[in-house]
Amino acid sequence: MLGMNATTQADFQDSIAMPGWKTVVSHIAAVAVGLLFLVAGLFKISQPFQVQTLFEQLLVPSWGSLPLVISLGVMETLGAILVFIPRYRRWGAWIITLLLVAFIGYIGIRYNSLVGRDCSCFPWLKRAVNAAFFFEDGAMLAASVAAGWFSRKPAGLKVPIQMLAAICVVAGGAYAYNVAHQSGIQVPPTITVDGKPFNLREGNVFLYFYDPHCSHCEEAALHMSAYGWKKDVTIIGLPTDDPPAVPGFLKYTKLAALTSLDTDVLRKLFVFTSPPYGVALQGGKVKSILTHFDAPEPLPSLQQAGFVD
Repeated sequence: MLGMNATTQADFQDSIAMPGWKTVVSHIAAVAVGLLFLVAGLFKISQPFQVQTLFEQLLVPSWGSLPLVISLGVMETLGAILVFIPRYRRWGAWIITLLLVAFIGYIGIRYNSLVGRDCSCFPWLKRAVNAAFFFEDGAMLAASVAAGWFSRKPAGLKVPIQMLAAICVVAGGAYAYNVAHQSGIQVPPTITVDGKPFNLREGNVFLYFYDPHCSHCEEAALHMSAYGWKKDVTIIGLPTDDPPAVPGFLKYTKLAALTSLDTDVLRKLFVFTSPPYGVALQGGKVKSILTHFDAPEPLPSLQQAGFVD
């Protein structure tokens, strides 16, 4: 109790020592970037596989996408919490500033390849890579710098390190939960496929979620059409947008897939940000979930599942 009183008194003394307008600016900027990064960090921690798909669409290598998602989730959450606390605000602002600089730099370097792609790092804010991205993230960067610049010298690192350890534990638990949840998903007994009931709980079924207007989905389908699929595997395509465009998509890609429009029903079970996305089912049970569709994937994953020779 005495320690908490001492900390509160020190915070109060720092506040009155700082010119009033600087304190106000620091508080406002800290709340603005803190809320954004807290939600973004918790979203990555709680939905790592969903964000992993998004990262891979931003050309992050599949071998490092999941560790990057979890690491960023931990650091964003830590930075947000620290920036809310005046005694540790500068630590938090530095973390957020470095993350923003790295992200802006990555998008800038690969802009020509990424333009138009989804970069919705904040779950409620849908964004695409374009010129406006730099103004939006530049504004967040300015707010982060202001929050740190107009704050007092930070306190020691003991408390931030303890917070980091606690967030890592939470992130580990969330990851374990998501892995268990994926393996335990129960698909519905039947869905409608090409106008007829289809039993999902019999045989080997590959569900392919795609957008007929998505170039990445199209490229993946072209690759999969050339695979040596085993005879007992049924491919079911589930369009996430514009069902009338399905025949043209299948004709162009030559993917031997049946079509179901029960996409929304299955997306309640298999949560992802945007396609392509695949699920290998064996006897109605999830054998594997495919989020990687950049060569050589998904061939190795489908071979491991026993769906492709």
